[in-house]
Formats: sequence, structure tokens, C-alpha cells
Amino acid sequence: MTSSFFTDFLYLTDIRTVIFIAILIALFFVMKQFEKKKVKFSTRMLSATAIGLVLGLLIQVVGGFPDVPMDVPFIAEINKWYGLVANGFMDLLKMLVVPLIFFSIIRVIINMKEGENLGAMTARTLLTLVGTTTIAAIIGLIIGNLFKLGVSTTLMEGDVSIREVSSIVDTLRGLIPSNPIAAMAEGNVVAVVIFAAFLGIATKRQTKKYYDVVKPFIDFVEAFYKIILSVAMTIIKWMPYAVIALLANTIAGRGMSALGQVFDFIIALYVGVAVMFVVQLILIAMNGLNPFRYVKNVLDALVLAFTSRSSLGTLPVSIEKLTDNVGLDNGTATFVGSLGSNAGMNGCAGLYPALVAVMVANMTGTPIDLSFIAMLVLVIALASFGIAGIPGSATMAISVVLSGMGMGAYFPLIAGVIAVDPILDMGRTMLNVNGTLTTAVLIGKKYNHIDKDVFYGRKTLTEDEE
Repeated sequence: MTSSFFTDFLYLTDIRTVIFIAILIALFFVMKQFEKKKVKFSTRMLSATAIGLVLGLLIQVVGGFPDVPMDVPFIAEINKWYGLVANGFMDLLKMLVVPLIFFSIIRVIINMKEGENLGAMTARTLLTLVGTTTIAAIIGLIIGNLFKLGVSTTLMEGDVSIREVSSIVDTLRGLIPSNPIAAMAEGNVVAVVIFAAFLGIATKRQTKKYYDVVKPFIDFVEAFYKIILSVAMTIIKWMPYAVIALLANTIAGRGMSALGQVFDFIIALYVGVAVMFVVQLILIAMNGLNPFRYVKNVLDALVLAFTSRSSLGTLPVSIEKLTDNVGLDNGTATFVGSLGSNAGMNGCAGLYPALVAVMVANMTGTPIDLSFIAMLVLVIALASFGIAGIPGSATMAISVVLSGMGMGAYFPLIAGVIAVDPILDMGRTMLNVNGTLTTAVLIGKKYNHIDKDVFYGRKTLTEDEE
């Protein structure tokens, strides 16, 4: 099967491709049986994760563990077909992000009680996000030095060029919605939140004198919100199927030899993820909530973040878990979740850049003294604003940080790390999402927006409470 019809159109030139597509379909059938038997959603998610991991390794075994898997035709074909399910699901989630956030923010402001301060909530949210990102950066510094990253090994330079770096002023200005429609099209969530906030505040103000005039708009917002929420619940039910394809694609598409070259960095990053995850749970416990119950409540969002590598794509699921399982009111969940998907990412903007900076410093003989540490923490804190919650944003973060540290010219030295970015990004993204979820819980606790009966499973939310 070498004709262009099979190679360029069908992407089916190898019987192994057909077999693995059939295996994926069979696994979908198994997951459907789990669903019919009312197996818990979290159990189905964990099962899907394990199945995806085994399937990805099986593809690697059949391919003979190639150094460059995507150069193997049948693996490239499988990647394309599995991507139809995996990336298609993420596209559907991203489809929900803008309308869900836009109408949720307007709705929460319209329904906001007198005396509640949106500005204070925004400031506290951003300070918490940046604060936890700073903690993650410090953890990265400590672990990077404990593992002596870059001390005994020198990575070969690759064709990895530094990303274009924008100043903090340009970054902040870019968040202002000069064109709201363009902001929606580009997925600029912070700009969408700002525009929605202006509309919500104006609508709230006008209800005092012109309630009859603005009531149709209020009814439209409420109706659209209910509809988009129903769409979101439908798509989220498909998540276990997508997770199988997402994880299988990630494992199958990366060569084992590539992992070996930067194995110490991979281990260091995941140790850092574990340590920072514990810190986040400690913050939950310090606010009077059971951290183990919290993990159980948000587990589905963390699994999706790990497999999808998209904080922004996970946002609808994060909001749903915060609302239905944690007991946080929908307005706070949406507001904090939206900001957390674009700023203060603990993994991509905190832990990871710190580890990279330590490695590059050791590779180039740059002393890691007090001034280096202080400068690095400051640069990371400032760079954490406006980092988009999509795969690949961490590369922008390390570009900004290395440039800010005066080490931008050494960016090609980390080509080996960039080569295994999907493996690193899984843990980073999970930490990003958990940082946002933790922040939402802390903010909700501060403003008494958490229903503890829902959090501890003593009751479920009614449709009106949602």
C-alpha cells in the first residue's frame, strides 16, 4: 500500500496501524461497558490512564523502541489516528472555554450580593497564584542543586532557538481587550474575563433604575449559561475514552533513548512536582479542609491535566469538580480558574524554569550565589503573568527567564530537555492545575464560598445551587 491514496489521504500503509486502531476501538468498547455498569467516573479515569500507558508501551515494543519513533511510518500513522480522538477531545473542551467563562463571569457579577468586592478577590487570587509559583521556584532551585543538574553532563546543542520575549509591560497591555472578539478568537482568557466583568458590572448597575430594560439580557445570560453547562457535561463524559488515546500517543511518540539522555532532569522535575504537590495539600489543610478528601474530589481534573498537558483545556473539568465535588460556588470557581489558567502556573512558570536555570548555570560555570537566587525568583515571579495554559507555554517561560537572567545565548544547550518536553509537561501541567484548584479553594474559604457538606460528600448540589 504505497499509493498516495494510502500514504497521504488514509494514512494507512501498514497492517500494524490497522491493528492498533482496532485495539483502540476495542478498548473504547470496554470503557463503554464500565460506563453501563455504573463504574465510578474516577475509577474509569484511572483505568483509562493505566490502559493508555500500557498501549503506548506496546506500540513502542512493536516498533522495536526506535530512537526517533515518529520516523517509523506505522507509529506516525497511529499518532495521527489516535490524535483524532485525543486532540479532537481537547478541541471540544477548548471550544467551551470562552463561552463558559464569558457567561459565567457576567452571571456571577449580576448575582453578586451587595458588599462583595470583585477587585479584592482579583488581587487576592493573583497574589496567591504568584505566591505559590514563587514557592515552586524556590523548590526548583533547591532540587536542581541537590541533583547537581548540568554539573557532570553537557547536552549537545540543537537547533532550538530562543522564543521571542515580550516585556512585562507589553505582556500586561496584551491582556487588555482592545478587541473583545479577537480576544475570544485567540483564547485570551484574561481579556475575556475583563470584558465580561465590565458587562456584568454595567448590567448590575443598570438593574437599579432600568431593571425592565436589562431583564431580557439577564434572562439570556442565565439561559445560555444553563445550555453551555449542559454541553460541557456531555463532553466531559467522553473524557476516559480520550485519556487512553492521549497517553498512548505521548508514550508511543517519544523514544526511550531520548529519555535516557536527560533522565536526571526528568527525575528532578517529578520530585519537584511531588514536593510542591505536598506543599499545596498543606495549604489546603491549613485552611481547615481534609487534603485527602480534596484530592479525591478533584482527581478527575488532575488526571486529565496529566494526560492532556493543557491547563486551559482542563478548565471546564476543573470548574465542574470545584463546583460539584468541592462545594465552591460556581462564580468563584470560574473566576479563579480563569485567572489560574493564564497566570501563576506553579509547574510551567515556577518549578520548571528554576530547574532549567540551575542546569544552564552549572553547565556554563555561572555561580549560583545569593544574587543569582534573588534575581531568579524575581524574574520567575514577574514572568508568571500571562503564560497561556496550553502545551508549549513552558518553553516561552524558560525563554523569558533565561533572557531575564542574562543567559539567553545558552538556550540551545537545553535541546535535550526540549526533546522530551511532552513527558515533562505531563507533570508540570498537573501541578499547574492543582495550583489553580488550590488557589480556588483558598479564595473560597476566605470568602466563605465553600459548602462543606458538598466537600465531604454529605450532600450533592441541586440544579439551582449549581
